[in-house]
Amino acid sequence: MDKATQSVPAARSPKTNLLGLEKNDYRGRPSTLCKGCGHDSISQRIINVTWELDIDQTQVIKLSGIGCSSKTPAYFLGQSHGFNGVHGRMPSVATGAVIANRSLTAIGVSGDGDSVSIGIGQFKHVMRRNVPMTYIVENNGVYGLTKGQFSATADQGQVLRHAGVNDLMPLDVCLEALAANATFIARSFAGDAKQVETLLKAALKHRGIAVLDIISPCVTFNNHDASTKSYAYGKERQVSLQELNFIPNYEEIEIDEYDDEREVQLHDGSWIVLKKLSEDYDPTDRLAAYRVLEQSRSEGKFTTGLFYIDESQPDLVEMLNLVDEPLAMLPAEKLRPSRESLDKLIDAL
Repeated sequence: MDKATQSVPAARSPKTNLLGLEKNDYRGRPSTLCKGCGHDSISQRIINVTWELDIDQTQVIKLSGIGCSSKTPAYFLGQSHGFNGVHGRMPSVATGAVIANRSLTAIGVSGDGDSVSIGIGQFKHVMRRNVPMTYIVENNGVYGLTKGQFSATADQGQVLRHAGVNDLMPLDVCLEALAANATFIARSFAGDAKQVETLLKAALKHRGIAVLDIISPCVTFNNHDASTKSYAYGKERQVSLQELNFIPNYEEIEIDEYDDEREVQLHDGSWIVLKKLSEDYDPTDRLAAYRVLEQSRSEGKFTTGLFYIDESQPDLVEMLNLVDEPLAMLPAEKLRPSRESLDKLIDAL
């Protein structure tokens, strides 16, 4: 057959999700961060997960404060809403946003400086209020945007060329969240794409505040071998608390007791293999979470996984008894009290 008459294979159609969107549709602007920055890896994980979960970008609000990490919402979900707040004050903006429009999916991206240094008070209160949002801390131990000073999560005794020696004890993002009664607390490593994506899926489906402390190496100021926030440290010392997988919330699948492994068919027809772990860790045990975090800190281990989850606590929207229709969409006559009701209230005082 003449080459000119040979049939040309049809171009493969791009893969789309249930909304008919390609993964590239979930991207944002090109990153301006340093090449190799762990923050860019996290942005890619968010793109992958939101696409796989068929999340409508127009119903997502991205929130951030100030810092390298707070620039990253520009790099994913380009069709969603975004708000870049004052340094350390992102939680207040997030609280107002979800109260005004309870239908929004809120994703907050912060850093160890934005959340654990200047913003530690706001961080604590958004936890205790159980604001329904995914709160990602891109943790690198330095202020990368202002030339590498130590942050509150920097290791004691750490030496940086421009900052000298850090004499202060570090704060642990997960321990601080646990003390403030957060209802979902996890840690991962930007270099572990599979674990980050699994935890992100679970966080986005959690009812309440979901805190993800993701160690994200700063390749410019804090990626030397002695740093616990470096790629080398994370790859060599990472200890996963569990083998994690995520199953969407469908009708419950029940199985009989099994010894070691068991195959289970999911709702979409696919199969998973359940395997029992040798270490019996219960992420619903609050005291166990304290113990494993403190043990990891004292032994210099980099433990990752889901430390704690409590699905029994009401979130802020439920505690405020908000109506089903978002407040932002209610007409003025339903939001403003009438003259008669105001007069009645004044008379009562």
